[in-house]
Amino acid sequence: MANKDYYKILGVERNASEDEIKSAYRKLAKKYHPDLNKDNPDAAEKFKEINEAYEVLGDEKKRSNYDQFGSGDGPQFSGFNTGGMGGGFDFSGDFGDIFGDIFSAFGGSGRTRQRTYRGEDINVAINITLKEACLGTTKTIMVNKVEKCDKCMGTGAKNGKEFSTCPDCKGAGRVRYQQNTIFGTTIREGECQTCNGTGKIIKERCPYCNGKGYTKLQKSVQVKIPAGIDNDQILRMNGQGNSPTRPGINGDLNIRINVLPDKLLERKGNDLYIDIYVPFTTLLLGGEVEVPTLEGIFNLTIKELTQSGTVMRIKNKGAKILHRETRGDLLVTLKAESPKTLDKKTKDALKDIQNNISQNQYPKYKKYLDTNKEVK
Repeated sequence: MANKDYYKILGVERNASEDEIKSAYRKLAKKYHPDLNKDNPDAAEKFKEINEAYEVLGDEKKRSNYDQFGSGDGPQFSGFNTGGMGGGFDFSGDFGDIFGDIFSAFGGSGRTRQRTYRGEDINVAINITLKEACLGTTKTIMVNKVEKCDKCMGTGAKNGKEFSTCPDCKGAGRVRYQQNTIFGTTIREGECQTCNGTGKIIKERCPYCNGKGYTKLQKSVQVKIPAGIDNDQILRMNGQGNSPTRPGINGDLNIRINVLPDKLLERKGNDLYIDIYVPFTTLLLGGEVEVPTLEGIFNLTIKELTQSGTVMRIKNKGAKILHRETRGDLLVTLKAESPKTLDKKTKDALKDIQNNISQNQYPKYKKYLDTNKEVK
């Protein structure tokens, strides 16, 4: 998807309104529909491309993801479906209305199909630690959602049986209307008024949902957090959102990740960073320092005469990389710290050390002194 310019395919500007996008799609879909272009072998591929573009730009969320990430699905991770066309087309919602218009405009009769409705998405945010983000985890969250009533199987009728098929739409929920105009006879499709688009006439209501066919409840959902996820990224659990109030498919559960700041470690990409102040004598004489990692303490060996500000890299102690077994690194910046107070004995010892070390052993300091002399 990322290599295709969907705006160019539909012939609209990037700031086009929803109505402008839908209008452009209608015109192109009518023009390139395979049934109307049987002598044009390229029409089917063009028609597929047009549908792919509208499937993204016709959906506010997917369009936003496309504008930001170059993909209609946005960031997706292992364990979650990626959505998209998948080689087929979803003719529910707007697609159903548009294709009804296409065929009615050419006098097509065809069989009236029941419209497929889609439930609303559920959007939540969860907090996780830096360790959980870098190494992955599983969380259980509670969500308030709409679900199909299991007592009536979503029919709204008692025991799921106390209903009959609507005599006007024959259970399709939609009917075709014929209209005579100066341009000829046109056939349009709309929602059946007798059954309000359900295709059913309820004889006795379900006592649990009062005939609505759905209930509102709180439900626990297990969320697998993939290793390497970062702050503000979104996990999409397809079909875990609200059920539609009419026959159709569930919406999605969108989970925004909020990574809590760590007290010691900072993340940049897949690497972790930490600044550690150590006694200046440790840098001079060498030694070991304890470094916190995601898995516990790592004993870092410091060579003698290590300069303050030196960055040491600990391999494979950073964040895991999405979809891969490899990890980033942990970069440790060592900084010298001087004592706050000195007793006389220590001060005298340090003076002896200072007198025994030539300025030539401080190349940077000596360079500064020489340059300063030249300036004067």
